[in-house]
Amino acid sequence: MNAGDELAPAVQSILRDARNRDTPDEHVSVDARSLPEAIAHAEADGRVPVIAEIKPTSPTTDGNRSDDPVELAEGMVEGGATALSVLTEPTHFGGSAETLRRVREAVDVPVLRKDFIVEEAQFDTVAADLVLLIARFVDDLERLVTSARDRGFQVLVEVHTSDELKIAVDAGADIVGVNNRDLTELTVDLDTFETVAPDVPNDVTLVAESGITTPDDARRMREAGADALLVGSAIMDGDVAENTRRLVSA
Repeated sequence: MNAGDELAPAVQSILRDARNRDTPDEHVSVDARSLPEAIAHAEADGRVPVIAEIKPTSPTTDGNRSDDPVELAEGMVEGGATALSVLTEPTHFGGSAETLRRVREAVDVPVLRKDFIVEEAQFDTVAADLVLLIARFVDDLERLVTSARDRGFQVLVEVHTSDELKIAVDAGADIVGVNNRDLTELTVDLDTFETVAPDVPNDVTLVAESGITTPDDARRMREAGADALLVGSAIMDGDVAENTRRLVSA
C-alpha cells in the first residue's frame, strides 16, 4: 500500500530515509528460531509471552539509552522475554545491523529485525529470525512476504486496521502484529487491538504492539486475544530485567 501525505511528518521522514538507504549485494540465508514455538514454551512455563524491544531512542520518546545492547538483551532474557526486537533503523531510532548481529549471537531466543523495509534487497542487510513488514508501507506485500521466506525469515506483518489485516492475511501472513499507535497522529489507543483482533484467523499468531506499559495492559491485550506482546519503552525505561519480569508475570 502507498503511504500518503496524511502520515505524521516523522513517519514520512523515516520512510524517505528507508527508500534512500544503500542495499547489500549479497543474498542472506537464515536458519530461523521459531517464534510460535517460543511462545508455546513461554506459556507452558507460565509466562506471558513478551517480545522485548531494544530501542535506543525514537521519535515518540524523550532522550536515549546508550547501554551496551548485548547487556540489555541478556537482561531482558533473564527477566523472561520470549523473544527480542532490535531496531536497525539508524537515523531516527539509533539502531544498526551490527547491534542486531551482536544481540542474536548472544541470546538463544528469536530476534525480530525492527525496521522500515520497503524493497526486497533490504532483507539482505542482516540475518534475523523474523523481519517486520508494515502493510501500509509496501506496494506488493505478498511478493515481499515470499521473498523474506525464501531467505528463511519468519515474517511479522504489522497492521492497524481490519482492512490492512485482510491485506496481510491475503498475502499469506501467519504472524500478524496489530499496532495500537496511529501513524497519522502518533497517538496510542489499546482499543485498536481490541477492534481488530476478532477478525484475525485462529491459525495466525497474533501480537499486540505499542502502548503496553503495565501488567493491567498486558492482561487486557491477552484477554483480547494476543498470543504475544511487543513492548519497547516500558521495558527500556529503567531496569530491563525487572521491567520484563513484571510484564511476563502479569
